[in-house]
Amino acid sequence: MPGMSKITDIFAARAKTFSFEFFPPKTEEGYAKFLEAIPKFCDLKPDFVSCTYGAGGGSREKTLDIVEHIQLKYATPAVAHLTCVLHTKNEIKGIIADMEARGICNVLALRGDAPKDNPHWTPDENNFKYSWELVAFIRKHYGAHFSIGVAGFPEGHVLCPDRNLDAGYLKNKITHGADYVITQLFFDNQEYFDYVERLRKLGVTARIIPGVLPITDYHGLVRFCSVCGASVPQRIHDIFKPIAGDPQKTLQAGIAFCIEQCHQLLAQGAPGIHFYTLNKTHPVDAIMRELRS
Repeated sequence: MPGMSKITDIFAARAKTFSFEFFPPKTEEGYAKFLEAIPKFCDLKPDFVSCTYGAGGGSREKTLDIVEHIQLKYATPAVAHLTCVLHTKNEIKGIIADMEARGICNVLALRGDAPKDNPHWTPDENNFKYSWELVAFIRKHYGAHFSIGVAGFPEGHVLCPDRNLDAGYLKNKITHGADYVITQLFFDNQEYFDYVERLRKLGVTARIIPGVLPITDYHGLVRFCSVCGASVPQRIHDIFKPIAGDPQKTLQAGIAFCIEQCHQLLAQGAPGIHFYTLNKTHPVDAIMRELRS
């Protein structure tokens, strides 16, 4: 795919970027509906988008199909997520070769979580155990073809709550060839700024993009954060718990909170915003209009 931008080239041209994350719908009906929404997302002119990858490659083909479709039809740079879990090293090599053949040049390299139907899966010598190994493998075999992003955890990974140790693990990903970082969601911006400071002290100079989730469902948010390890500040409970039964009030409060959060992040030096869209154009469209105004 001649001319498709690598994320690192976009960074070289823009001090701040706006980007969206999608996930491949599980049903054919949901997939068709999502394809209809893609042009609405692209009309918002994101600098790039990314598409997640199911545990063990359950959504692999759809992930690559979505990324390829967005690049070909809408000329929007897209990042394919790739996880190590349940894949052998040979399978990973084949998947990356497929990406290259499709003209995909951006990948987010992740360890991934064991699927619910196989929660005790553990890697052996035929698998990658850590995401830094995946990063190193891609860089070794494909050189500069791919721009490689990795995940960062401002509050520490759920399996590594020691924040200093977790920051060291992130540095290891960069040392082995990763180009940039997209963080897990958070709602207290100080968590992000403290994380950036920890990484800078370790010598990490890569761009660290904050991942932001607009709040549209209070109870769903609390459940999700309890699983992924992100904390829910008291301010979130104070704002959203009293209106949890009113979807419209929750939506409007979520837009207002997200705009405030993003303005503060950008004003204090964040190099952009990566929105976890949940495949919904609204409220991201309203938030983007405000940020760009």
